Amino acid sequence: MRHEGEALVGQPSGEPSSSGEPGAPAELQGNLLRHVLLALQFFTRIPLPARVARWVGYSPALMKASTAHFPAVGWLVGGVAALVLGLVVWGLAGMSAVPAHDAVWLLVALVAALLSTMATVLLTGAFHEDGLADVGDALGGSADRETALRIMKDSRLGTYGTITLLLVLLLKLCLLALLQVQGLVHAMLLVLAMHVLSRWTALLLPQWLPYVGGTPVAAGGTSKARSLLERLDRRILWVSSLWALPAVLLVARVAGGAALLGVMVTLLLVVGGLGRFFRRRLGGITGDCMGATQQLAEVSGYLVLCLIMGAQP
Repeated sequence: MRHEGEALVGQPSGEPSSSGEPGAPAELQGNLLRHVLLALQFFTRIPLPARVARWVGYSPALMKASTAHFPAVGWLVGGVAALVLGLVVWGLAGMSAVPAHDAVWLLVALVAALLSTMATVLLTGAFHEDGLADVGDALGGSADRETALRIMKDSRLGTYGTITLLLVLLLKLCLLALLQVQGLVHAMLLVLAMHVLSRWTALLLPQWLPYVGGTPVAAGGTSKARSLLERLDRRILWVSSLWALPAVLLVARVAGGAALLGVMVTLLLVVGGLGRFFRRRLGGITGDCMGATQQLAEVSGYLVLCLIMGAQP
C-alpha cells in the first residue's frame, strides 16, 4: 500500500526547487496558484504538465503552505464524485425519479454510489482509504506504540485493516444510496460539501497533536507528511477555513440549519474523539491518522445528514 503522506510530488525530494530554499518567507506569503497545484499533486493522481510541475517546484516550506488548500482538493474530488453520481442515476433511471420504495431505485442508487466512490478512489489513488486501513491494522493489531507505528509503515494489508476498510466503505455506499432519497440534486450537493468539510476536519488534528511519524525528507528520510503536518501555522487553518466556508453555507442551504448544526457538531466530535485516541495510543498523529480522520469524518457526516433529513417532514 502507498503510505499516507509519502506520495511523490512533481519534483524529487532531494532536488532544490526553482521557488527557493526551504523556509524562504516568500514561499509562504504568495503564489496561491502554486500552493494549490502542489496540494493537487500531493493529494491526487492528477498529472501536471512537466513545465507546470517545474514551475510549482518542491520544498518543505512549499509543502507546508500547500496544506492550507487540502479542502480545495475536496472541491475537485467532491465535484467528480457528485458528477458521477448524477450521471449514473440520470443514465440508468432517466430524469424522472423512480419511487424510493422501488427495488429498481435501490439498485440504481447503490450502483451510482459505488461508481461515484470508485471515481474518487481512482482520482486520489486511494490515498485516504490507505491511511484508514493502516490505522485499522496498527491500532487494531497492537497495543504497543512502537509496534503500531512499525505496522503503519508496512505495505502489507492485514486482517484488521481489511475489515476496517470494508466496513467503512460498505457503510458509505449505503449512506450515499439513502441520501438520494432526499433528491438527486440535493445528494450531489451534499456529497460535494462533505468532501470539503471532511478534509477541513482532518486539518484540525495537527493543530493540537504532534507528528510522530517517519523521518523528514530534509533529514534523509522519506516522510513528506512531516513537512506537511509538523508545527502547522494557525494561518494555515484560517486559509483552509476560507475554503470550507462555502461548503458550510451549501449544507445550510440544501439541508437546513438543523442538519448543518448536526454535521458540524459531529465533525468536531469525530476529530476530538480520534485525536484523544491517537494521543493515548501513539502520542500524536501520522499521515495515516489524517487519512483515517478524513474518511471517518466524511462517513459520519453522511450518517447525520441521512438521520436528520430523513426525520424531517
